[in-house]
Amino acid sequence: MTSDKAILSILKEQITAYKILLDLLNREKVSLVDINAEKVEEISKEKDTVVMRLRLLEEERVRLINKYAGDHGLPSNLNLEEIANHTGDLTFSVLRSQMLSLLQSIEEMNKFNSILINRSLKYIRTTTNFFNSFTTQHIPQTTGVLLSKET
Repeated sequence: MTSDKAILSILKEQITAYKILLDLLNREKVSLVDINAEKVEEISKEKDTVVMRLRLLEEERVRLINKYAGDHGLPSNLNLEEIANHTGDLTFSVLRSQMLSLLQSIEEMNKFNSILINRSLKYIRTTTNFFNSFTTQHIPQTTGVLLSKET
């Protein structure tokens, strides 16, 4: 497989993984709204796996682009638009646009989920403080021994 075809292949895999991550973030949002802690934890583990895969794919993409640049006497910091111009293959531009769109959607969804989590934490803190206001006034702070008297 030529290096430009290998780059296209990696880009397609990255896009697929980003779609999976976006789906997980949508499922996480639903779980956060439903206050389903077990499901949020399960999704978090899945997200960790997808993010790890995305890191590996990104490292491979960078390696392949550097190899392509070296093979064609181009600077090593090529972007996808420059590769599209060099190869004449518009697929690079299309995939770049798809990736940018997915990354923007992921960023927005991540921010939204972060807001939901912060609101949930605020609610929990408020509720905890409310209950603590009752327990600290009615429970004696001293400890003692309960003695029983036999008759």
